[in-house]
Amino acid sequence: MAFQFNFSIEEKAENELETLGDTALQLESAQASLNPGGSTEKSKEISSVENVLHKESLCAHEAIPKTAAPLANCSPDKSQVQVLPKKQAHFKVAKEHKIPEDLSKVLENKVMEAVQGLYYVNISVVEMTLSNDSHEEDIVSKSISSHSDLITGIYEGGLKIWECTFDLMDYLSEAEMQFINKTVLDLGCGAGLLGIVALKKKAKEVHFQDYNHTVIDEITLPNVVANCTDGGGDGGISEPPSKKHKKANFVPALMSKCRFFSGEWAEFSQFMLSGNKAFSKYDLILTSETIYNPDNYSALHDTISKLLDKNGRVYLASKAHYFGVGGGVHIFEKFIEERNVFRTRTVKVIDEGLTRYIIEMAFKISS
Repeated sequence: MAFQFNFSIEEKAENELETLGDTALQLESAQASLNPGGSTEKSKEISSVENVLHKESLCAHEAIPKTAAPLANCSPDKSQVQVLPKKQAHFKVAKEHKIPEDLSKVLENKVMEAVQGLYYVNISVVEMTLSNDSHEEDIVSKSISSHSDLITGIYEGGLKIWECTFDLMDYLSEAEMQFINKTVLDLGCGAGLLGIVALKKKAKEVHFQDYNHTVIDEITLPNVVANCTDGGGDGGISEPPSKKHKKANFVPALMSKCRFFSGEWAEFSQFMLSGNKAFSKYDLILTSETIYNPDNYSALHDTISKLLDKNGRVYLASKAHYFGVGGGVHIFEKFIEERNVFRTRTVKVIDEGLTRYIIEMAFKISS
């Protein structure tokens, strides 16, 4: 079902964006022709532009729960990742996003969907709005022009809800995971559904982190706000706030438990540990589909090792393998084993379609 929180949305004709997917390749080709005698290293950098990687099972393989409405943001043709040379990757400094005083403004012009008792914004509407307006990151037009839901160093897929998110939500419910008095991090949060589950289950504090600040402002924060209304904090779905009151009746106590961050993982961990605000390490870190690229394993491992409490747990959801990219559960577990800091165990295997896993991580010295 879909709910519109603001009925003053003006209908806008959809403007198709011109496809510019080959621009980067053309530029690099031109550079190569100007420097035919360049170094081998330079040639490798240029050729890396041509490596188009697949993040497997984007919506075409997604097993959305039967109770869920079809996700409008599923786009089977956006299944490739264009890898840019490292020198062109954007450096994402970590920052904290302030929660607006007037929460109703966060939901202005947002159309909401409902799945498993949670609200989330209709991504298609957000993408249309972002493509029509000027935004610093401009991740929508870049995603469209490159025919990719993932662009290394620029956009890491936060506008989509990946299927393993629902796998982990199901596991948390089946395992009757306890969140009371726990500090929780939704790492690589995207829509923030995992953190919202923890919030509804009375976690002490929940932090949301994503690579892109546009994702936090336009997707994560609105989703959390929409689920922090009276009647919506018990895990059940309530009547849309816009149909109950002219202004939504928010629960400030729930929002006060939340903090929102964007930026690279290494920058984020440094930001948290060196910040002015008191920081307690996390009892639980929840993360989904964040191990598709082995190039990110070191940063992910170091972030978790720095921010997880000594007796904390990590619950990670992933596909067995991400074709083209090279990442997946088994190669990640091998990486973890070689680092010899964490122990891992598989707590659930989902055999529908491409095999998917839920794994638990904990420090080897933990009780």
